[in-house]
Amino acid sequence: MRMHPLTRGAAAVLLFALPALPAMAARFELQGGVSYMDSYSTPAAFGEVIFDEHAFGSSNFTWAPDVTAGWIGGRNLRRFDNGRYTTRDDIGLVAAGIRIHYGPAGAWYRRLFISEQPTVHTGRTEALSSAYEFTTTVGYQGDHWSVGIRHISNAGIHEPNRGETMALVGIAF
Repeated sequence: MRMHPLTRGAAAVLLFALPALPAMAARFELQGGVSYMDSYSTPAAFGEVIFDEHAFGSSNFTWAPDVTAGWIGGRNLRRFDNGRYTTRDDIGLVAAGIRIHYGPAGAWYRRLFISEQPTVHTGRTEALSSAYEFTTTVGYQGDHWSVGIRHISNAGIHEPNRGETMALVGIAF
């Protein structure tokens, strides 16, 4: 499997930073679920590190840096075998961005979040066909768990642009 040089570099930085992450991170999540391209499913797994929250001025909005590394399984779909990209490659990815929350500290809706992350990955598929993608996650986090819907696509900058949409559950430490 070929790996983009930027992905190799990001993976190396994460590997060397991994021992320090628990001391710096506010939350570490292991997530798993099912990813869909059109109506075709495949397993997906992620590790996500969410750092300390920061307020947007004096508003009820907060943001926290977050870094995600993950894997999306390939699919054996013959109808795409003759195209420029197939669906057979497993995809490894690294993403970094921010997780945003809204609400006062004790509000139930404060646990809702949206995360936006530029993403680099290995391989090319019908779903993820460009070197760079964008990851959006909408979810709810409990004290030691999370649920979310994640979408990864290139925002139409390169065709095909089918994207991956997944339902994830996670455990948090």
